[in-house]
Amino acid sequence: MVLHRYWLHLSTIVLGLASPSWASFENTRVTRSVDLGGSLVYTTTTYNVKALEDGSNVYLFALTEKEQETTSWMEAKVKGHTAPLSLENHGLSHDATYYYSVALPKALDKDQTASLVLETVQAHAAYPFPPEAAQDDRQALKYDTDLFVLSPYKSLTQTIRFNTVGFPILGYTQPKEVAFTTGTIAAKSNSGGAIVFGPFSDLPPSSNTDFIEKHQQKISIFYEFGFPMLAIRSLRRAVEISHWGANLNIQDEIDLYNAGPKLKGQFSRLEHQTQVYQHRQAPHVLTELALQLPAGIHSAYYYDTIGNVSTSHLRIAPSASQGGLPGRSSLLELRPRYPLLGGWNYSFTLGWDSHLGDHAGWDAEKGRHVVGVPIMTLFGGAVVEDAEVKFVLPEASTDVEVFPPFSPSSFSSAMHTTYLDTTGRPLVVFKYKNLTDKHTGIIYIAYKVPLSAHLKKPTAVGIAFFSVFFVAFLWKRVDLNLEK
Repeated sequence: MVLHRYWLHLSTIVLGLASPSWASFENTRVTRSVDLGGSLVYTTTTYNVKALEDGSNVYLFALTEKEQETTSWMEAKVKGHTAPLSLENHGLSHDATYYYSVALPKALDKDQTASLVLETVQAHAAYPFPPEAAQDDRQALKYDTDLFVLSPYKSLTQTIRFNTVGFPILGYTQPKEVAFTTGTIAAKSNSGGAIVFGPFSDLPPSSNTDFIEKHQQKISIFYEFGFPMLAIRSLRRAVEISHWGANLNIQDEIDLYNAGPKLKGQFSRLEHQTQVYQHRQAPHVLTELALQLPAGIHSAYYYDTIGNVSTSHLRIAPSASQGGLPGRSSLLELRPRYPLLGGWNYSFTLGWDSHLGDHAGWDAEKGRHVVGVPIMTLFGGAVVEDAEVKFVLPEASTDVEVFPPFSPSSFSSAMHTTYLDTTGRPLVVFKYKNLTDKHTGIIYIAYKVPLSAHLKKPTAVGIAFFSVFFVAFLWKRVDLNLEK
């Protein structure tokens, strides 16, 4: 079993800032934009950098301990380029700061400039404030962060901006006795949906203990959010590949919960129905979901712990092999048995079958099958805290190789035996933590199935049939009577 890993290359080296190559840049401008959401918060930080010596090619990003803890996805690019740069994690330094390094595509000579963009997705960084809300209350969230963006380099100018998705900012922390500025520290937009801190000028290297203790301040943004805070506690995806039926079965076991403010008082069904009828439903209440599923699926099913749920509607789009347009998706609209308020859970199972040819291909060069399956079904704005993707391959498959889009937190393989199996089927299991909408890649798995493997199942069926026939034949021919 071969696992090909991509994404972050983790290093166990603890960073030492004395290296000349790590002190060879200056930030001419640092601009951070924070898009405030529910379970997920998106940040984009642009570093306009200038080389201070010839041959500068390794740049360092710095994260606080809290940023490291909440960041579930990270990507660095040269501005204007689509290809991501390889990030290397250097772990926690003696200054309680996490460092990541990137190698520039081309080394910079002295006074040459470049623009680097670091994007992150933070999971559960915002939280309900207050933590409880009545059934008809608005939903307010709070996001805590630092005033200054950490960097091991001097920064000539630095600005941080917070944006909401069409909802007002209700309040924010006003920093006091802030250095590196002579003007307004914070300015709120006229629409009330954005606030800017800065600009701050002539900041020394800020990722060290001395700067953090003297100048760093905590700030909080208090804002309204008009959608449910969805989170998935666990997602168990099972993928079974069948060559005899040319079928691919996918089944998801989902434990969904609402991470918004918990319900204050008792739930009133009458009040809920009144809100629905008058179209003034509370934003933190989840009543329905719309999920995009692969095109060309059939035999879909949806049930919870009680049984089948009939309050769902599936619109199937034809796959490309069925004459459909490429890139189209089927749409599943489902309504849980009850509205999901803050702190409430809902567990259900969702599954479907599809033609294997829509997901599989043949590698003629290596003589093997290649199957691609998405890691998960996307739930908009939700974080998947614990995910497991399990592949059950055809019996007697050999030379199995897997190609995940990013490294799993754990990987294992075993044998799985079910009805009419003889030697069992190879089982491959991936486990992930804190998946977001940035993790919607495809896992490719390649394997070979020899001709003898195709004959195992009919041989087993034939042996079983003739065994029963032979036992019945003997039973009819043997006389167990003691008297003649």
